[in-house]
Amino acid sequence: MTMRRLLLLACVLLLASCKPETNTPVPGTTPSAGSGPEVAELSLVDAQKKLASGELTARALTQAYLDRIARIDKAGPTLNSVIELNPDALRDADALDAERKAGKVRGPLHGIPVLLKDNIDAVGMANSAGSLALAGNRPTQDAFLVARLRAAGMIILGKTNLSEWANFRSTRSTSGWSSRGGQTRNAYVLDRNPCGSSAGTGTAIAASLATIGVGTETDGSIICPSSVNGLVGLKPTVGLVSRNGIIPISISQDTAGPMGRSVTDVAIFMNALAGVDEADPAGHAAAGNIPDDYAAYLKADSLKGKRIGVLRQTMGFNPEVDAGIEKSIAALKAAGAEVVDVELPTYGKWDAPEFEILLYEFKDGLNSYLKSHGSAHASLEALIAWNTANADKAMPIFGQEIFEKAQAKGPLTDAAYIKARDDARRLAGKDGLLAALDGDNLDAVIAPSMSPAWLTDPVNGDHFTGAGYGVAAVAGTPSITVPMGESHGLPLGVTFMGRPYSEPELIGFAYAFEQATKARKAPEYKATISP
Repeated sequence: MTMRRLLLLACVLLLASCKPETNTPVPGTTPSAGSGPEVAELSLVDAQKKLASGELTARALTQAYLDRIARIDKAGPTLNSVIELNPDALRDADALDAERKAGKVRGPLHGIPVLLKDNIDAVGMANSAGSLALAGNRPTQDAFLVARLRAAGMIILGKTNLSEWANFRSTRSTSGWSSRGGQTRNAYVLDRNPCGSSAGTGTAIAASLATIGVGTETDGSIICPSSVNGLVGLKPTVGLVSRNGIIPISISQDTAGPMGRSVTDVAIFMNALAGVDEADPAGHAAAGNIPDDYAAYLKADSLKGKRIGVLRQTMGFNPEVDAGIEKSIAALKAAGAEVVDVELPTYGKWDAPEFEILLYEFKDGLNSYLKSHGSAHASLEALIAWNTANADKAMPIFGQEIFEKAQAKGPLTDAAYIKARDDARRLAGKDGLLAALDGDNLDAVIAPSMSPAWLTDPVNGDHFTGAGYGVAAVAGTPSITVPMGESHGLPLGVTFMGRPYSEPELIGFAYAFEQATKARKAPEYKATISP
């Protein structure tokens, strides 16, 4: 097949996955409001108030989001961010309304709709990691974090699309694409990429398709899609949010976390997400490290007197990103912080051992998940065989090189794995970020979250040019991205990184920065960027 035909085929496949319904608004136009309550840019706090006052019911709020998903995600701009709706969402909303009417309110999240990434177990829906091979994987038990959300009174609205297998199938994958869900678009500029792997959550929450959402991260999968979709995204300390019931990549680095349109929404949501799960290998360490209320740290003067480091080793890949960081530094200083440059002697040296860890841990963790869920494909080896046999629909635009590399690895008792695990955590943590924080007496370190969103390219895959979140991901420590500006209408974010379990302080810093800059703008669903 000629290269021209390959290009045309890839483009046809991409467009087919995003094709709008007929008789719908032209992509790039701002979607019109429906007949129900207006939920565009509705904050969690305002939704709380409307529910408490009786101005809104949980059913009306849930229906409004379902209508908006139909109008924007499946028609209109065709964002293609929601992969499946919860068939019981309205029934659950009715039950919560009945509880409220009877005087039982579970807390501030009672009646709030949430979207989950499609690698998190939730009863009533498939959990597929975006793979057609797992389209029939229907968990009989909620993930630990989902059980917490339901107990808090939240309504599981549905599941969001993701980069298939959380971007751990191929070295030339296209973020936001899955064989089950197709290609998710960026809400700001439709031909741009939403980043991944929590692509669907990023786009959906930017477009106000739910009040708030859950993403997961191994290395960048919360921070990157939050940054390019103009969101606040918090990657917690590993183990602070349970991983049980989440399709895994790495037991060393995986975590779930909140993605929202404001620091306030994220802080309130963290109260439900964070919890000690003794069955999680890292869960016991969270005991004693969870505050009564993350929202108590939402103080506009949180940066006053603090010492913030700038990791300039993560800069230099985009002049507008660099300019955004310089403006951010000025805002930090104006808010009363002292800002100094920091350097990590180990910078980037963790990359090779990290990848080795992920290969080993992916095979081990995925095999355990598949067996425990009674999957028809009970191992990574079986999935590789299924993908090969169904390549036309499972692998139309990229392959499974990473799957094959992982399958070749041995058990977690291998000396090579143990050395890589210890080296990566030391280079990024003890001798990296933590050494900088302690050595320079810093309260946090900042870095650019990500480049502006790139054009979605199913032929060549993703076009990453630079990011600053990696060190915290490998160290297992928390980070939070906040909008800091834009480049040609594409959002830019700055990431704050800190010590283990410093989420309360990072939330405070992010809130003070957010209030000082007010950088976030709502998406306009532009078709492309005009010259």
